[in-house]
Amino acid sequence: MQAAGERPELLFIDDDPLIVETLSLALRDQFMVHSAGGRQQARELLHRLGASPSLALVDLGLPPVPHDPREGFVLIDELLAFNPSMKILVLSSQSDRHNIQHALALGAVDFVPKPCDVPLLRTRLAHQLMMLAAEQASSREHAEDHILLGNSAAITTLQALIAQFADSPFPVLVQGASGSGKELVARGLHVQSMRAKRPFLSINCAAFPKELLDAQLFGHAKGAFTGALQNRSGFFEDAEDGTLFLDEIGEMPLELQSKLLRVLENGEFYRLGETQTRTSRARIVAATNRELREELRAGRFRQDLYHRLCVLTINMPPLQERERDSLLLLDHFRSIYAPARSAFTLTPDAEQLLLDYPFPGNVRELRNIVIRLGAKYPGRAVGAAELVAEMDTGVGAPPGGAALDEDALRAELAAGRFDLHAHLEGQERRYIETALALSGGNLSKAARLLGLNRTTLYSRIQRLSIPIPELAGR
Repeated sequence: MQAAGERPELLFIDDDPLIVETLSLALRDQFMVHSAGGRQQARELLHRLGASPSLALVDLGLPPVPHDPREGFVLIDELLAFNPSMKILVLSSQSDRHNIQHALALGAVDFVPKPCDVPLLRTRLAHQLMMLAAEQASSREHAEDHILLGNSAAITTLQALIAQFADSPFPVLVQGASGSGKELVARGLHVQSMRAKRPFLSINCAAFPKELLDAQLFGHAKGAFTGALQNRSGFFEDAEDGTLFLDEIGEMPLELQSKLLRVLENGEFYRLGETQTRTSRARIVAATNRELREELRAGRFRQDLYHRLCVLTINMPPLQERERDSLLLLDHFRSIYAPARSAFTLTPDAEQLLLDYPFPGNVRELRNIVIRLGAKYPGRAVGAAELVAEMDTGVGAPPGGAALDEDALRAELAAGRFDLHAHLEGQERRYIETALALSGGNLSKAARLLGLNRTTLYSRIQRLSIPIPELAGR
């Protein structure tokens, strides 16, 4: 958190230099703006900054395919992996309903369509700073980890396994979907063990390129690489004889997997640029949302490391399999993010919709839904129509999104704001843009991917005003 009187830092990611320059000038009296033109530049910028900004303003259409929102969706995931408390506002012209819903389900807190009104943007950024301060204060008051709260059989089994494995010296592999609470399992293993008063450190292996992840984990000597101005210990040393949580272990590069295997086998490692052997006494808990057996078969994960890590395995149940726990978690998040006097309530049909919803973003998505409902409907009853508007319902959503079940579909239609033509057009646009990206803008190849003839595809591109490079002659 910035010192009193300092401007808060804002990360601004957009590939349009004119927009970046214009908005940076407009916001510079309120924020210290750091800009990047794409995902890779954003990652490099974050590592140069060290401390992560509290706010990010992100375009969805980024290189290499500026007309496809998926690069922006991936960036939202990466930013939250780097700093889970970052407030991400999407600033994009790709503002159709399914893009808005999917961005919010991934963890963005607001969506501002382009072109934007600068005073309104200032207000919304300031509001998110206020929300961040309130959440930090509330988190200090709610220090206990309640995300494993629940009465379902799945959570009861999970809690029993945590208690059973807590004092074991062996590594634990936690498997489960993104947003399901894997880090909370790791913290539970730590606080219920004899290591509870020792450090608990967490690092997301997907948030760093190979060289920086190596230095973060194992430390480095002065001069080991450009920018290494002094000796620095890594997480294995800093964890001492506590717990080191390696999140997204499936993303660890093969070169580093061999170094991790050595630590697991005999506790030994080297700092980058040193020849002195060092020893780690930390207990390792690793987590992944990937199927590591598939990674083994693809040659992306070492078999010997896999067998070392999975001595003890915990499978994190998705929220969809936790029966009525979603209502308990909703009450918990509502108590954190909405004062009692202004808390929203759910009507019976909205409550049933919540129970039936598959939650592709798991507990993280539920938390974000609660935050948005609390901000939009303070002290009011929220019905199914209002609730479904906050869900990643998947009408024209990117592959992997949730599909609308019948109850959600009925609720959306009953809201009276559904536009079938707009939704179908959005789906058509997404498939055409994806086919053009896969074919490098070649109309004939794109038409074959879509099962159309070239003339039909060309007419649809014209109707939807989809730009493609060097259209003539293709």
